[in-house]
Amino acid sequence: MKKVDLEILDIALSGSSSGAYALVMGEVNGRRKLPIVIGGAEAQSIAIELENMKPSRPLTHDLMKNALTAFGMEVTEVLIHKMVEGVFYAQITVTDGVREEYIDSRSSDAVAVGVRFGCPLRCSEEVLQIAGIDPEGEGEDAVDRLEELEQEAGEQVTVEELKKKLQEAIEHENYELASELKKRIDQQSAG
Repeated sequence: MKKVDLEILDIALSGSSSGAYALVMGEVNGRRKLPIVIGGAEAQSIAIELENMKPSRPLTHDLMKNALTAFGMEVTEVLIHKMVEGVFYAQITVTDGVREEYIDSRSSDAVAVGVRFGCPLRCSEEVLQIAGIDPEGEGEDAVDRLEELEQEAGEQVTVEELKKKLQEAIEHENYELASELKKRIDQQSAG
């Protein structure tokens, strides 16, 4: 499996549901981006570590690091290795210098632990091809997909239909299409 190194680009409040955030990871030495919807607690945990803030009491991911460290273990890699029905699957590689173990994890928890150990954050090429966004081509792809929707309907899509498609795009983490749909909704609502 080909692995691609990622870096955290942004953590932003997601418009899809309350308390959800979008963790945007970018390809190191590349232009593709991988957006992942995560919970508020995980977003806060990642942000606190990235900002070098120290909470008064350990957070859950700090506890994980402290426990692994106490037993002489170290995290050497976080890998987002597959995506099934819009759900990302990750594994945390842990070693004591002699043996290596792979721990199944939610991608948000894996990233939160990974940043605490300063280990590489990676994604399989397959996942990046499926869920990654190429900013250079995203606008045209979104417009093409929206025009296809309008052709299927045989006319301009109604605001209600656009809102339904917007929700579907957000649920499938297709943010470039969601952005274009939001523009169309705003245009039709204003006009």
